[in-house]
Amino acid sequence: MVQRGERDWQQARELFGGARRITALTGAGVSTASGIPDFRGPNGVWTKDPTAQRLSDIDSYVSDPAVREQAWRSRAEHPAWTAQPNAAHRAFVDLDRAGRLRALLTQNIDELHQRAGLDPDRVLELHGTIHQVVCLDCGELSPMRAALERVAAGEADPPCRSCGGILKSATISFGQALDPEVVRAAQRAALDCDLFVAAGTSLTVHPAAGLAELAVKAGAQLVICNAEPTPYDELAAAVLRGPLDEVLPELVAAPLTEPPQPLRTWGDPSTWS
Repeated sequence: MVQRGERDWQQARELFGGARRITALTGAGVSTASGIPDFRGPNGVWTKDPTAQRLSDIDSYVSDPAVREQAWRSRAEHPAWTAQPNAAHRAFVDLDRAGRLRALLTQNIDELHQRAGLDPDRVLELHGTIHQVVCLDCGELSPMRAALERVAAGEADPPCRSCGGILKSATISFGQALDPEVVRAAQRAALDCDLFVAAGTSLTVHPAAGLAELAVKAGAQLVICNAEPTPYDELAAAVLRGPLDEVLPELVAAPLTEPPQPLRTWGDPSTWS
């Protein structure tokens, strides 16, 4: 049995049981049970090797060919290519099939939510996907697999075949702005739920982290499931620390109860006067 505070566990079960429109924000912690390490945890990629964070800095990537070559080697070895969805991913699929998932906002780039069976239209990839490559010059998108085949054939830093520009995984690096349409859709989902769940995210990277506070200000309850403390723990109605492949299935399986009051949300911010 997962160890956690009894009050928080009871409160989280009650909130899940009474929620009818749930928006979730997931981070690297959701995929650790699938063999994909997180970044900032005790065994995180950047914790073990702080220099690896440089690969995710857009200025370093653009200016230094050596960084790009190292990044391509890292992509070829990424565990996402062999990882399988775990029980945490499948819990959100169950929630969606029950008609209670408003949206799944994810900071992950591995597409394991979709591979678990979640409707891709329900998923908002805030930080992009490793399964595609984008040219930083002409913007052309192409499959990551094709680029990695070129790397394996001897191209240490393959250029764009259309314009000769710099290729990069279609993920958001430090120094790059998020897609404004994706951010807007995520904000709408945060404003249009009765329960906001932050799972496996340190809630330190913005603007994604601010979605939890936005939901609370709009009247939603907040449940945080993360191995380490986050800056938003004090805002949460419940904070759970257990393994997410155990915690999330238990929460989703909580018996349904009658909501204490009719569901009201702020809805689309475009309607604000």
